[in-house]
Amino acid sequence: MNRFEDKVALITGAAGGIGRATAFRLAEEGARCAIVDVNAAGLAETLERLGDGGHGAYELDLGQAEQIGPLVEKIVGDFGRLDVLCNIAGILRCHHSHEMTVAQWNQVIGVNLTGTYLMCRAALPHLLETKGNIVNMSSTAAIGGHPWMAAYAASKGAILSMTRSMSLEYVKQGVRVNAIMPGGIATDMHMSFRIPDGADPGLLTRMTPLAPFEGPSAAAAAVAFVASHDGRYMNGAGLRLDGGMLA
Repeated sequence: MNRFEDKVALITGAAGGIGRATAFRLAEEGARCAIVDVNAAGLAETLERLGDGGHGAYELDLGQAEQIGPLVEKIVGDFGRLDVLCNIAGILRCHHSHEMTVAQWNQVIGVNLTGTYLMCRAALPHLLETKGNIVNMSSTAAIGGHPWMAAYAASKGAILSMTRSMSLEYVKQGVRVNAIMPGGIATDMHMSFRIPDGADPGLLTRMTPLAPFEGPSAAAAAVAFVASHDGRYMNGAGLRLDGGMLA
């Protein structure tokens, strides 16, 4: 398929996991990819594996709000246009809620939620020109309880709500905004998950998918569908992708 031929996609979190898999999938379908991440080494590896095709890599810490707008402008200047924004970068921190510091809370909210919003804000003027679309990365934590993840769940729930609001705001201007809610996807972030000291591991039962864990390519396939013309009637949707975890 060449669903993204002559399209430019900006993908955050592309140094690994779902972000890297999404870059590979969209590039395979014809997109020129602007890949973004704070991890310079992982980003360089992704770019090398993408090969020729007019792709570009850009280092960015989404926690540095003042850097986001200028970087998006640079990317659009380098590529000449923007058709798809995939907000996939995110961080996960697990704490007993009564022990979490304000700094720890703000770090997760700043990267996951504020970073996603600022990417949308900077990209929207260009997406309005191309009638493009946004795919935000939410989580099953947005709609089901995940212990020790108060900040993460709050950020992902807010991303889902923000997605719905933006989808209505821009629907008549030709820009779609949707969200993916993965759970049970085997990424480095997921596999490095550790429960806090003294926590009850039995609380994880409800977070275990009924089907085997899937790799990042499953989530990338969902992103590609939603962002493509095949997903043209999806707007303001939250697509759950969790092997039946929350069925």
